[in-house]
Amino acid sequence: MSMLNRRRFMAGAGAAVATSGTVAALGTLSPAHAAPETASGAIPTVRPGDPRYVDMVSGMNARLVGTPEAVRLPATTQQVVRVVREAVEAGKRIVVRSGGHCFEDFVFNKEAQIIADLRLMNRVGYDERRRAFFVEPGATLLDIYETLHNGWGVTIPGGGCHSVGAGGHFAGGGYGVLSRAHGIVIDHVYAAEVVTVDRKGRVRAVVATREPNDPNRDLLWALAGGGGGNFGIVTKYWLRSRGAKGNDPSRLLPRPPSRVVYTQVTWPWEQITEAGFTNLLRMYSQWSKDNASLDSEYLDLGHWLFLNHVSAGTLFLVAQIDADKPGAQQRMDAFVDFLSDAMGAQPNWRDSQNLPFMKATTYSTTGGETLNNPNLRTFHKSAFVKDVFPQRQIDALYKHLTRKDYDNTYSYIVLASAGGRINELGPRDTPAPHRDSHLVMFYESYWHRADHDEANIAWLRDIYRDVYADTGGVPVPNDVTDGCYINYPDNDLSDPEFNKSGIPWHQLYYKDNYARLQKVKAAWDPRNVFRHRQSIELPGR
Repeated sequence: MSMLNRRRFMAGAGAAVATSGTVAALGTLSPAHAAPETASGAIPTVRPGDPRYVDMVSGMNARLVGTPEAVRLPATTQQVVRVVREAVEAGKRIVVRSGGHCFEDFVFNKEAQIIADLRLMNRVGYDERRRAFFVEPGATLLDIYETLHNGWGVTIPGGGCHSVGAGGHFAGGGYGVLSRAHGIVIDHVYAAEVVTVDRKGRVRAVVATREPNDPNRDLLWALAGGGGGNFGIVTKYWLRSRGAKGNDPSRLLPRPPSRVVYTQVTWPWEQITEAGFTNLLRMYSQWSKDNASLDSEYLDLGHWLFLNHVSAGTLFLVAQIDADKPGAQQRMDAFVDFLSDAMGAQPNWRDSQNLPFMKATTYSTTGGETLNNPNLRTFHKSAFVKDVFPQRQIDALYKHLTRKDYDNTYSYIVLASAGGRINELGPRDTPAPHRDSHLVMFYESYWHRADHDEANIAWLRDIYRDVYADTGGVPVPNDVTDGCYINYPDNDLSDPEFNKSGIPWHQLYYKDNYARLQKVKAAWDPRNVFRHRQSIELPGR
Protein backbone atom coordinates (compact mmCIF):
# COMPACT_ATOMS: atom_id res chain seq x y z
CA MET A 1 0.00 0.00 0.00
CA SER A 2 1.30 3.44 -0.94
CA MET A 3 -0.18 6.71 0.26
CA LEU A 4 1.91 8.97 -1.94
CA ASN A 5 -0.93 11.23 -2.98
CA ARG A 6 -2.22 11.56 0.56
CA ARG A 7 1.28 12.56 1.51
CA ARG A 8 1.22 15.24 -1.12
CA PHE A 9 -2.13 16.52 0.03
CA MET A 10 -0.94 16.44 3.63
CA ALA A 11 2.03 18.61 2.76
CA GLY A 12 -0.20 21.27 1.25
CA ALA A 13 -2.84 21.13 3.96
CA GLY A 14 -0.30 21.26 6.73
CA ALA A 15 1.01 24.47 5.45
CA ALA A 16 -2.25 -12.55 -21.01
CA VAL A 17 -3.89 -15.69 -22.76
CA ALA A 18 -7.54 -14.88 -23.42
CA THR A 19 -9.84 -17.05 -21.30
CA SER A 20 -12.42 -19.18 -23.04
CA GLY A 21 -16.06 -18.30 -22.59
CA THR A 22 -17.66 -14.89 -22.57
CA VAL A 23 -15.59 -12.12 -21.05
CA ALA A 24 -17.12 -8.73 -20.36
CA ALA A 25 -14.18 -6.34 -20.20
CA LEU A 26 -13.94 -2.71 -19.22
CA GLY A 27 -10.68 -0.84 -19.02
CA THR A 28 -8.76 2.25 -19.91
CA LEU A 29 -6.49 0.82 -22.56
CA SER A 30 -7.14 -2.23 -24.67
CA PRO A 31 -3.98 -4.11 -25.68
CA ALA A 32 -5.29 -4.19 -29.25
CA HIS A 33 -4.89 -0.40 -29.32
CA ALA A 34 -1.84 -0.09 -27.09
CA ALA A 35 0.62 0.84 -29.81
CA PRO A 36 0.96 0.45 -33.59
CA GLU A 37 3.60 -2.26 -33.13
CA THR A 38 1.29 -4.40 -31.01
CA ALA A 39 -1.26 -5.05 -33.74
CA SER A 40 1.45 -6.36 -36.07
CA GLY A 41 2.77 -8.78 -33.46
CA ALA A 42 6.01 -6.91 -32.80
CA ILE A 43 6.74 -6.13 -29.17
CA PRO A 44 7.50 -2.47 -28.48
CA THR A 45 11.11 -2.19 -27.34
CA VAL A 46 12.96 0.81 -25.96
CA ARG A 47 16.77 0.87 -25.95
CA PRO A 48 19.44 3.42 -24.93
CA GLY A 49 19.29 6.41 -27.26
CA ASP A 50 15.52 6.24 -27.60
CA PRO A 51 13.96 9.43 -26.17
CA ARG A 52 11.63 7.23 -24.07
CA TYR A 53 14.49 5.38 -22.40
CA VAL A 54 15.13 7.82 -19.54
CA ASP A 55 11.45 7.71 -18.58
CA MET A 56 11.38 3.93 -18.48
CA VAL A 57 14.47 3.06 -16.47
CA SER A 58 13.23 4.62 -13.23
CA GLY A 59 9.98 4.60 -11.29
CA MET A 60 8.42 6.61 -8.49
CA ASN A 61 11.68 6.66 -6.48
CA ALA A 62 14.14 8.79 -8.46
CA ARG A 63 17.06 7.44 -6.39
CA LEU A 64 16.73 4.14 -8.25
CA VAL A 65 17.79 4.12 -11.90
CA GLY A 66 18.44 1.06 -14.05
CA THR A 67 20.71 0.59 -17.04
CA PRO A 68 18.97 -2.18 -19.01
CA GLU A 69 19.88 -3.13 -22.55
CA ALA A 70 16.20 -2.98 -23.40
CA VAL A 71 12.78 -2.25 -21.97
CA ARG A 72 10.22 -4.61 -23.53
CA LEU A 73 6.52 -3.66 -23.43
CA PRO A 74 4.43 -6.76 -24.09
CA ALA A 75 0.67 -6.34 -24.41
CA THR A 76 -0.45 -9.99 -24.21
CA THR A 77 0.46 -13.11 -22.32
CA GLN A 78 1.88 -14.62 -25.50
CA GLN A 79 4.18 -11.64 -25.84
CA VAL A 80 5.34 -11.99 -22.23
CA VAL A 81 6.20 -15.62 -23.00
CA ARG A 82 8.26 -14.41 -25.98
CA VAL A 83 10.07 -11.77 -23.93
CA VAL A 84 10.96 -14.24 -21.19
CA ARG A 85 11.98 -16.96 -23.66
CA GLU A 86 14.28 -14.59 -25.55
CA ALA A 87 15.88 -13.41 -22.29
CA VAL A 88 16.41 -16.97 -21.05
CA GLU A 89 17.86 -18.16 -24.34
CA ALA A 90 20.25 -15.19 -24.41
CA GLY A 91 21.21 -15.63 -20.77
CA LYS A 92 19.96 -12.13 -19.89
CA ARG A 93 18.86 -11.04 -16.40
CA ILE A 94 15.15 -10.13 -16.63
CA VAL A 95 13.05 -8.16 -14.14
CA VAL A 96 9.42 -7.02 -14.25
CA ARG A 97 7.70 -3.67 -13.73
CA SER A 98 4.00 -2.92 -13.36
CA GLY A 99 3.36 0.48 -11.77
CA GLY A 100 6.95 1.37 -10.89
CA HIS A 101 6.32 1.97 -7.18
CA CYS A 102 8.79 -0.55 -5.76
CA PHE A 103 10.61 1.32 -2.99
CA GLU A 104 13.84 -0.68 -3.36
CA ASP A 105 16.08 -1.54 -6.29
CA PHE A 106 14.39 -4.83 -7.18
CA VAL A 107 13.63 -3.58 -10.70
CA PHE A 108 15.80 -0.54 -11.35
CA ASN A 109 19.37 -1.69 -10.74
CA LYS A 110 22.66 -2.18 -12.58
CA GLU A 111 22.29 -5.97 -12.93
CA ALA A 112 18.95 -6.00 -14.76
CA GLN A 113 19.50 -6.36 -18.51
CA ILE A 114 15.90 -6.67 -19.67
CA ILE A 115 12.93 -4.93 -18.07
CA ALA A 116 9.56 -6.45 -18.89
CA ASP A 117 7.33 -3.38 -18.53
CA LEU A 118 3.69 -4.50 -18.20
CA ARG A 119 1.97 -1.12 -18.35
CA LEU A 120 0.28 -1.95 -21.67
CA MET A 121 -1.37 -4.94 -19.98
CA ASN A 122 -3.97 -2.98 -18.06
CA ARG A 123 -7.41 -4.42 -18.75
CA VAL A 124 -10.00 -4.94 -16.00
CA GLY A 125 -13.19 -6.91 -16.54
CA TYR A 126 -15.42 -9.83 -15.66
CA ASP A 127 -14.84 -13.42 -16.74
CA GLU A 128 -18.17 -15.27 -16.84
CA ARG A 129 -16.58 -18.69 -17.18
CA ARG A 130 -14.49 -18.33 -14.03
CA ARG A 131 -17.15 -16.25 -12.23
CA ALA A 132 -14.40 -13.84 -11.27
CA PHE A 133 -13.12 -10.40 -12.18
CA PHE A 134 -9.83 -10.25 -14.04
CA VAL A 135 -7.16 -7.62 -13.58
CA GLU A 136 -4.02 -7.38 -15.66
CA PRO A 137 -0.82 -6.39 -13.83
CA GLY A 138 -0.39 -2.99 -15.47
CA ALA A 139 -3.81 -1.76 -14.36
CA THR A 140 -3.48 1.01 -11.78
CA LEU A 141 -5.46 1.09 -8.57
CA LEU A 142 -7.68 3.98 -9.57
CA ASP A 143 -8.47 2.31 -12.91
CA ILE A 144 -9.41 -0.85 -11.01
CA TYR A 145 -11.57 1.00 -8.50
CA GLU A 146 -13.40 2.95 -11.19
CA THR A 147 -13.96 -0.02 -13.48
CA LEU A 148 -15.22 -2.36 -10.77
CA HIS A 149 -17.42 0.30 -9.22
CA ASN A 150 -18.88 1.73 -12.41
CA GLY A 151 -19.40 -1.65 -14.05
CA TRP A 152 -20.64 -3.82 -11.22
CA GLY A 153 -20.87 -1.84 -7.97
CA VAL A 154 -18.01 -3.73 -6.29
CA THR A 155 -14.49 -2.91 -5.15
CA ILE A 156 -11.32 -4.26 -3.56
CA PRO A 157 -9.80 -3.09 -0.25
CA GLY A 158 -6.62 -1.76 -1.87
CA GLY A 159 -4.23 1.10 -1.30
CA GLY A 160 -4.49 4.86 -1.48
CA CYS A 161 -2.19 5.88 -4.35
CA HIS A 162 -3.88 5.99 -7.74
CA SER A 163 -0.87 5.05 -9.88
CA VAL A 164 0.26 1.90 -8.06
CA GLY A 165 0.12 -1.09 -10.43
CA ALA A 166 -1.81 -4.25 -9.64
CA GLY A 167 1.18 -6.48 -10.35
CA GLY A 168 3.22 -5.39 -7.36
CA HIS A 169 0.35 -4.41 -5.06
CA PHE A 170 -1.41 -7.77 -5.33
CA ALA A 171 1.85 -9.71 -5.02
CA GLY A 172 2.58 -8.46 -1.52
CA GLY A 173 -0.77 -8.04 0.20
CA GLY A 174 -2.55 -4.75 -0.44
CA TYR A 175 -3.78 -2.71 2.56
CA GLY A 176 -6.25 0.18 2.37
CA VAL A 177 -8.99 2.11 4.15
CA LEU A 178 -11.51 -0.70 3.52
CA SER A 179 -9.25 -3.44 4.86
CA ARG A 180 -10.65 -3.48 8.39
CA ALA A 181 -14.07 -4.18 6.90
CA HIS A 182 -13.00 -6.48 4.04
CA GLY A 183 -9.46 -7.81 4.61
CA ILE A 184 -6.54 -7.15 2.29
CA VAL A 185 -6.50 -7.55 -1.48
CA ILE A 186 -4.87 -10.98 -1.55
CA ASP A 187 -7.74 -12.35 0.52
CA HIS A 188 -9.84 -11.91 -2.63
CA VAL A 189 -7.43 -13.34 -5.21
CA TYR A 190 -9.01 -16.46 -6.71
CA ALA A 191 -6.56 -17.29 -9.51
CA ALA A 192 -3.55 -16.05 -11.43
CA GLU A 193 -1.96 -16.62 -14.81
CA VAL A 194 1.83 -16.63 -14.64
CA VAL A 195 4.67 -17.11 -17.10
CA THR A 196 7.21 -19.53 -15.66
CA VAL A 197 10.52 -21.14 -16.62
CA ASP A 198 11.09 -24.83 -15.85
CA ARG A 199 14.32 -26.68 -15.11
CA LYS A 200 15.04 -27.21 -18.82
CA GLY A 201 14.49 -23.53 -19.62
CA ARG A 202 11.08 -24.03 -21.20
CA VAL A 203 8.82 -21.00 -20.89
CA ARG A 204 5.05 -21.33 -20.58
CA ALA A 205 2.00 -19.67 -19.12
CA VAL A 206 0.08 -21.57 -16.45
CA VAL A 207 -3.05 -20.79 -14.45
CA ALA A 208 -3.22 -21.48 -10.71
CA THR A 209 -6.40 -21.22 -8.65
CA ARG A 210 -7.36 -21.68 -5.02
CA GLU A 211 -9.62 -24.62 -5.87
CA PRO A 212 -8.82 -27.54 -3.51
CA ASN A 213 -8.25 -29.96 -6.42
CA ASP A 214 -6.01 -27.62 -8.43
CA PRO A 215 -2.51 -29.15 -8.69
CA ASN A 216 -1.15 -25.60 -9.04
CA ARG A 217 -2.84 -24.36 -5.88
CA ASP A 218 0.45 -23.88 -3.99
CA LEU A 219 1.64 -21.58 -6.77
CA LEU A 220 -1.45 -19.38 -6.36
CA TRP A 221 -0.90 -19.35 -2.60
CA ALA A 222 2.66 -18.08 -3.13
CA LEU A 223 1.74 -15.49 -5.77
CA ALA A 224 -0.88 -13.86 -3.52
CA GLY A 225 1.29 -12.43 -0.74
CA GLY A 226 4.75 -13.86 -1.42
CA GLY A 227 6.09 -10.64 -2.90
CA GLY A 228 6.90 -9.61 -6.46
CA GLY A 229 9.64 -10.89 -8.77
CA ASN A 230 9.94 -14.34 -7.21
CA PHE A 231 8.26 -17.12 -9.19
CA GLY A 232 7.48 -15.82 -12.67
CA ILE A 233 5.63 -12.97 -14.35
CA VAL A 234 1.95 -12.72 -13.50
CA THR A 235 -0.05 -11.69 -16.56
CA LYS A 236 -3.51 -11.79 -15.04
CA TYR A 237 -5.23 -12.03 -11.68
CA TRP A 238 -8.79 -13.20 -11.10
CA LEU A 239 -10.64 -11.86 -8.07
CA ARG A 240 -13.51 -13.46 -6.18
CA SER A 241 -14.07 -13.20 -2.44
CA ARG A 242 -13.73 -16.33 -0.36
CA GLY A 243 -17.14 -17.83 0.18
CA ALA A 244 -18.77 -15.83 -2.64
CA LYS A 245 -21.34 -17.90 -4.54
CA GLY A 246 -23.57 -17.65 -7.57
CA ASN A 247 -23.23 -15.99 -10.94
CA ASP A 248 -24.15 -12.42 -10.03
CA PRO A 249 -20.94 -10.36 -10.42
CA SER A 250 -22.23 -7.76 -7.98
CA ARG A 251 -22.03 -10.37 -5.19
CA LEU A 252 -18.57 -11.75 -5.88
CA LEU A 253 -16.46 -8.94 -4.42
CA PRO A 254 -17.06 -6.48 -1.55
CA ARG A 255 -19.72 -3.86 -2.14
CA PRO A 256 -18.51 -0.45 -0.97
CA PRO A 257 -20.73 1.99 0.89
CA SER A 258 -22.70 4.34 -1.32
CA ARG A 259 -21.30 7.29 0.65
CA VAL A 260 -18.52 7.84 3.18
CA VAL A 261 -17.76 10.46 5.78
CA TYR A 262 -14.33 11.62 4.60
CA THR A 263 -12.39 13.56 7.24
CA GLN A 264 -9.05 15.35 7.37
CA VAL A 265 -7.62 16.97 10.48
CA THR A 266 -4.37 18.70 11.45
CA TRP A 267 -3.11 19.47 14.96
CA PRO A 268 -0.35 22.06 15.55
CA TRP A 269 2.91 20.58 16.86
CA GLU A 270 3.43 23.69 18.96
CA GLN A 271 0.51 22.64 21.19
CA ILE A 272 1.74 19.08 21.72
CA THR A 273 4.03 18.48 24.68
CA GLU A 274 6.14 15.37 25.19
CA ALA A 275 3.58 14.22 27.76
CA GLY A 276 0.79 14.84 25.26
CA PHE A 277 2.62 12.89 22.57
CA THR A 278 3.15 10.00 24.99
CA ASN A 279 -0.50 10.03 26.00
CA LEU A 280 -1.59 10.08 22.34
CA LEU A 281 0.43 7.02 21.39
CA ARG A 282 -0.53 5.07 24.50
CA MET A 283 -4.26 5.82 24.26
CA TYR A 284 -4.44 5.53 20.47
CA SER A 285 -2.64 2.18 20.35
CA GLN A 286 -4.84 0.90 23.18
CA TRP A 287 -7.93 2.12 21.28
CA SER A 288 -6.69 0.38 18.14
CA LYS A 289 -6.13 -2.86 20.03
CA ASP A 290 -9.54 -2.65 21.70
CA ASN A 291 -11.22 -2.04 18.34
CA ALA A 292 -9.40 -4.72 16.33
CA SER A 293 -12.18 -7.30 16.67
CA LEU A 294 -15.03 -7.90 14.24
CA ASP A 295 -17.62 -6.70 16.75
CA SER A 296 -16.09 -3.21 17.04
CA GLU A 297 -18.49 -0.36 16.30
CA TYR A 298 -15.58 1.13 14.33
CA LEU A 299 -15.03 -1.84 12.00
CA ASP A 300 -15.97 0.44 9.08
CA LEU A 301 -13.42 3.12 10.04
CA GLY A 302 -10.23 3.21 7.99
CA HIS A 303 -7.62 5.83 8.73
CA TRP A 304 -4.02 6.98 8.61
CA LEU A 305 -2.50 9.07 11.38
CA PHE A 306 0.61 10.93 10.19
CA LEU A 307 3.22 11.66 12.86
CA ASN A 308 5.07 14.30 10.87
CA HIS A 309 8.49 15.63 11.75
CA VAL A 310 8.09 18.82 13.76
CA SER A 311 9.33 20.88 10.80
CA ALA A 312 6.01 20.15 9.05
CA GLY A 313 4.22 22.05 11.81
CA THR A 314 1.35 19.59 12.28
CA LEU A 315 0.19 16.05 12.87
CA PHE A 316 -2.31 14.90 10.27
CA LEU A 317 -5.25 12.47 10.07
CA VAL A 318 -7.03 11.09 7.02
CA ALA A 319 -10.05 8.92 7.81
CA GLN A 320 -13.26 7.65 6.29
CA ILE A 321 -16.24 5.74 7.65
CA ASP A 322 -19.32 4.18 6.08
CA ALA A 323 -21.93 6.95 5.88
CA ASP A 324 -24.67 4.41 5.16
CA LYS A 325 -24.46 3.16 8.75
CA PRO A 326 -26.26 4.94 11.60
CA GLY A 327 -24.36 7.62 13.47
CA ALA A 328 -21.46 7.73 11.03
CA GLN A 329 -20.70 11.43 11.47
CA GLN A 330 -21.08 11.20 15.24
CA ARG A 331 -18.71 8.24 15.43
CA MET A 332 -16.17 10.04 13.27
CA ASP A 333 -16.41 13.18 15.39
CA ALA A 334 -16.01 11.13 18.56
CA PHE A 335 -12.86 9.51 17.15
CA VAL A 336 -11.31 12.87 16.23
CA ASP A 337 -12.23 14.30 19.64
CA PHE A 338 -10.67 11.27 21.31
CA LEU A 339 -7.37 11.92 19.52
CA SER A 340 -7.51 15.63 20.37
CA ASP A 341 -8.14 14.96 24.05
CA ALA A 342 -5.41 12.32 24.15
CA MET A 343 -2.73 14.69 22.83
CA GLY A 344 -4.08 17.73 24.66
CA ALA A 345 -4.37 19.85 21.51
CA GLN A 346 -7.17 21.18 19.38
CA PRO A 347 -7.22 20.95 15.57
CA ASN A 348 -6.09 24.00 13.65
CA TRP A 349 -7.84 22.61 10.56
CA ARG A 350 -10.71 20.15 10.37
CA ASP A 351 -12.71 19.19 7.31
CA SER A 352 -15.40 16.51 7.13
CA GLN A 353 -17.49 15.79 4.04
CA ASN A 354 -20.22 13.31 3.22
CA LEU A 355 -19.16 12.11 -0.24
CA PRO A 356 -20.20 9.45 -2.74
CA PHE A 357 -17.79 6.52 -2.43
CA MET A 358 -16.11 6.87 -5.81
CA LYS A 359 -15.76 10.65 -5.53
CA ALA A 360 -14.08 10.24 -2.14
CA THR A 361 -11.82 7.50 -3.51
CA THR A 362 -10.80 9.54 -6.54
CA TYR A 363 -10.20 12.62 -4.43
CA SER A 364 -8.16 10.80 -1.80
CA THR A 365 -5.97 8.94 -4.29
CA THR A 366 -5.20 11.91 -6.55
CA GLY A 367 -5.42 14.94 -4.24
CA GLY A 368 -2.48 17.31 -4.53
CA GLU A 369 -0.86 15.41 -7.37
CA THR A 370 0.90 18.51 -8.70
CA LEU A 371 2.16 19.81 -5.37
CA ASN A 372 5.49 18.05 -5.59
CA ASN A 373 8.43 18.08 -7.92
CA PRO A 374 8.29 14.88 -10.00
CA ASN A 375 11.95 14.18 -9.18
CA LEU A 376 10.92 12.48 -5.95
CA ARG A 377 13.54 10.58 -3.92
CA THR A 378 12.34 8.29 -1.14
CA PHE A 379 13.28 5.91 1.65
CA HIS A 380 10.91 3.60 3.56
CA LYS A 381 10.60 1.09 6.39
CA SER A 382 7.67 -0.68 8.04
CA ALA A 383 6.49 -2.51 11.15
CA PHE A 384 3.40 -4.32 12.37
CA VAL A 385 2.07 -3.41 15.84
CA LYS A 386 0.41 -6.00 18.11
CA ASP A 387 0.20 -4.22 21.47
CA VAL A 388 0.22 -0.83 23.14
CA PHE A 389 3.37 1.15 22.37
CA PRO A 390 6.03 0.64 25.07
CA GLN A 391 7.40 3.80 26.62
CA ARG A 392 10.87 3.20 25.16
CA GLN A 393 9.40 3.24 21.63
CA ILE A 394 7.37 6.36 22.32
CA ASP A 395 10.46 8.12 23.67
CA ALA A 396 12.46 7.24 20.56
CA LEU A 397 9.69 8.40 18.23
CA TYR A 398 9.34 11.72 20.04
CA LYS A 399 13.10 12.27 20.14
CA HIS A 400 13.58 11.92 16.40
CA LEU A 401 10.34 13.58 15.30
CA THR A 402 11.32 16.70 17.25
CA ARG A 403 15.04 16.80 16.37
CA LYS A 404 16.21 20.33 15.60
CA ASP A 405 19.26 19.20 13.61
CA TYR A 406 17.01 17.76 10.91
CA ASP A 407 14.48 19.57 8.75
CA ASN A 408 12.21 17.82 6.25
CA THR A 409 8.47 18.46 6.14
CA TYR A 410 8.04 15.25 4.11
CA SER A 411 9.43 12.88 6.74
CA TYR A 412 7.03 11.08 9.05
CA ILE A 413 5.65 7.89 10.49
CA VAL A 414 2.22 6.76 9.33
CA LEU A 415 0.06 4.71 11.67
CA ALA A 416 -2.36 2.81 9.42
CA SER A 417 -5.46 1.13 10.79
CA ALA A 418 -5.48 -2.66 10.73
CA GLY A 419 -7.23 -5.50 12.54
CA GLY A 420 -10.85 -6.37 11.77
CA ARG A 421 -11.24 -8.77 8.85
CA ILE A 422 -7.53 -8.62 8.10
CA ASN A 423 -7.15 -10.83 11.15
CA GLU A 424 -9.96 -13.20 10.17
CA LEU A 425 -7.57 -15.45 8.24
CA GLY A 426 -4.79 -17.37 9.91
CA PRO A 427 -1.04 -16.71 9.53
CA ARG A 428 -0.60 -19.65 7.12
CA ASP A 429 -3.66 -19.06 4.94
CA THR A 430 -1.63 -16.65 2.80
CA PRO A 431 2.11 -15.90 2.73
CA ALA A 432 1.29 -12.62 4.54
CA PRO A 433 1.37 -13.90 8.14
CA HIS A 434 0.66 -10.70 10.07
CA ARG A 435 -2.90 -11.54 11.06
CA ASP A 436 -3.04 -10.41 14.68
CA SER A 437 -1.79 -6.82 14.44
CA HIS A 438 -3.93 -3.74 14.96
CA LEU A 439 -1.69 -1.14 13.28
CA VAL A 440 0.82 -1.03 10.45
CA MET A 441 3.60 1.55 10.76
CA PHE A 442 5.23 3.11 7.71
CA TYR A 443 8.45 5.06 8.23
CA GLU A 444 8.86 7.41 5.28
CA SER A 445 10.93 10.24 3.91
CA TYR A 446 10.61 12.16 0.62
CA TRP A 447 12.87 14.77 -0.88
CA HIS A 448 13.97 16.11 -4.27
CA ARG A 449 17.74 16.62 -4.39
CA ALA A 450 20.48 13.99 -4.57
CA ASP A 451 22.65 15.97 -2.17
CA HIS A 452 19.95 15.46 0.50
CA ASP A 453 20.08 11.66 0.24
CA GLU A 454 22.53 11.11 3.08
CA ALA A 455 20.71 13.26 5.66
CA ASN A 456 17.27 11.83 4.97
CA ILE A 457 18.34 8.21 4.83
CA ALA A 458 20.36 8.67 8.03
CA TRP A 459 17.41 10.20 9.89
CA LEU A 460 15.10 7.35 8.96
CA ARG A 461 17.68 4.74 9.90
CA ASP A 462 18.27 6.50 13.22
CA ILE A 463 14.64 6.56 14.25
CA TYR A 464 14.00 2.98 13.17
CA ARG A 465 17.11 1.68 14.95
CA ASP A 466 16.23 3.51 18.16
CA VAL A 467 12.55 2.53 18.23
CA TYR A 468 13.54 -1.15 17.99
CA ALA A 469 16.84 -0.91 19.88
CA ASP A 470 15.92 -3.68 22.31
CA THR A 471 15.35 -6.15 19.44
CA GLY A 472 18.43 -5.50 17.34
CA GLY A 473 17.14 -2.48 15.42
CA VAL A 474 14.20 -4.22 13.70
CA PRO A 475 10.60 -5.07 14.74
CA VAL A 476 10.97 -8.81 15.33
CA PRO A 477 7.86 -10.97 15.81
CA ASN A 478 7.08 -10.92 19.53
CA ASP A 479 4.28 -9.74 21.83
CA VAL A 480 4.67 -6.08 20.77
CA THR A 481 5.70 -6.11 17.10
CA ASP A 482 5.25 -8.59 14.28
CA GLY A 483 7.83 -8.02 11.58
CA CYS A 484 7.67 -6.04 8.33
CA TYR A 485 5.52 -5.63 5.21
CA ILE A 486 7.00 -6.98 1.98
CA ASN A 487 5.31 -4.28 -0.13
CA TYR A 488 7.46 -1.78 1.77
CA PRO A 489 10.70 -3.62 1.01
CA ASP A 490 13.77 -2.63 2.97
CA ASN A 491 17.23 -3.85 1.94
CA ASP A 492 18.59 -2.87 5.36
CA LEU A 493 16.81 -5.90 6.82
CA SER A 494 19.35 -8.08 5.01
CA ASP A 495 22.34 -6.09 6.29
CA PRO A 496 23.84 -7.08 9.67
CA GLU A 497 24.93 -3.47 10.15
CA PHE A 498 21.25 -2.50 10.52
CA ASN A 499 19.62 -5.79 11.51
CA LYS A 500 21.41 -7.03 14.63
CA SER A 501 18.48 -9.15 15.82
CA GLY A 502 19.71 -12.48 14.53
CA ILE A 503 16.33 -12.80 12.77
CA PRO A 504 16.75 -13.07 8.96
CA TRP A 505 14.92 -10.69 6.64
CA HIS A 506 12.58 -13.41 5.37
CA GLN A 507 11.38 -14.20 8.90
CA LEU A 508 10.40 -10.54 9.31
CA TYR A 509 8.37 -10.60 6.09
CA TYR A 510 6.98 -14.14 6.02
CA LYS A 511 7.63 -15.71 9.43
CA ASP A 512 7.05 -19.48 9.29
CA ASN A 513 5.74 -19.37 5.71
CA TYR A 514 9.19 -19.00 4.19
CA ALA A 515 9.95 -22.72 3.92
CA ARG A 516 6.75 -23.28 1.95
CA LEU A 517 7.59 -20.35 -0.32
CA GLN A 518 10.98 -21.92 -0.98
CA LYS A 519 9.31 -25.18 -2.03
CA VAL A 520 7.14 -23.27 -4.49
CA LYS A 521 10.24 -21.50 -5.78
CA ALA A 522 11.99 -24.84 -6.35
CA ALA A 523 8.97 -26.23 -8.19
CA TRP A 524 8.25 -23.25 -10.45
CA ASP A 525 11.52 -21.30 -10.81
CA PRO A 526 14.24 -23.93 -10.26
CA ARG A 527 16.75 -21.96 -12.36
CA ASN A 528 16.22 -18.84 -10.21
CA VAL A 529 15.45 -16.76 -13.28
CA PHE A 530 13.29 -14.33 -11.30
CA ARG A 531 15.34 -12.84 -8.51
CA HIS A 532 16.38 -9.64 -6.75
CA ARG A 533 18.14 -8.65 -3.52
CA GLN A 534 15.36 -10.04 -1.31
CA SER A 535 13.76 -12.66 -3.54
CA ILE A 536 12.72 -16.07 -2.27
CA GLU A 537 15.80 -18.26 -2.21
CA LEU A 538 15.95 -21.80 -3.51
CA PRO A 539 16.11 -24.41 -0.71
CA GLY A 540 19.62 -25.06 0.50
CA ARG A 541 20.94 -21.60 -0.37
